[in-house]
Amino acid sequence: MSFSFVRSSTFAGAMTVPFVLLLAACAIQPKPPAEADALPPPTVMPRVMPVEAEPKAPATQPASLFTLMTQGPLAAMLSYADKVRPLNGADLSAEIARIGDPGDSPTTQMQLALLLSQTRVPADLARALGLLQRVIANPAPEAQALHPLARTLAARYVEQRRVEDDRDKQVQQLRDSQRRIDQLNDRIEALRAIERSFARPNTTVPAVPNGTRQNP
Repeated sequence: MSFSFVRSSTFAGAMTVPFVLLLAACAIQPKPPAEADALPPPTVMPRVMPVEAEPKAPATQPASLFTLMTQGPLAAMLSYADKVRPLNGADLSAEIARIGDPGDSPTTQMQLALLLSQTRVPADLARALGLLQRVIANPAPEAQALHPLARTLAARYVEQRRVEDDRDKQVQQLRDSQRRIDQLNDRIEALRAIERSFARPNTTVPAVPNGTRQNP
């Protein structure tokens, strides 16, 4: 009886040691990375639908480019520019005389500027540029409608004046060069004439008195 109890106790002790070690190993084993570092699911933001802007009233909308080009002072000025563009010298002078002094009227100032820009006279182009600058500086509603066209024409006339000035300088340089060439040609021709006069042999026979024999 005692032997059976001892054997049972020994068997129970032998079974207890591995079981205790297994429990200790489970207690100190780290958690899997997937469980330890798991992140919460991303937050889904609700989709925000864009809100359309309220349409403006037609009365507050600016005039379109098509409207400006087909109606109002700008359209009338473009029509006048197309009308006077093919005028020749005599008709152009007559139209300039008809307009006369434009005064403070922006429309008349621009019409005269269009005419003066076609005479191909540097002084007239400078005067046309001055008239356009007066239109641009005018704050009146009539002038404000013409400001875009006036600025465009003013920039064009400035470029045209620069090109004409460069052309005049080139023409003057060509004239000066031609004059110097002509002067050099005249000097060369004079030197050649002097050279020909020295190279010509002297064939004149001296006069001998009658009855006198000249010894050789």
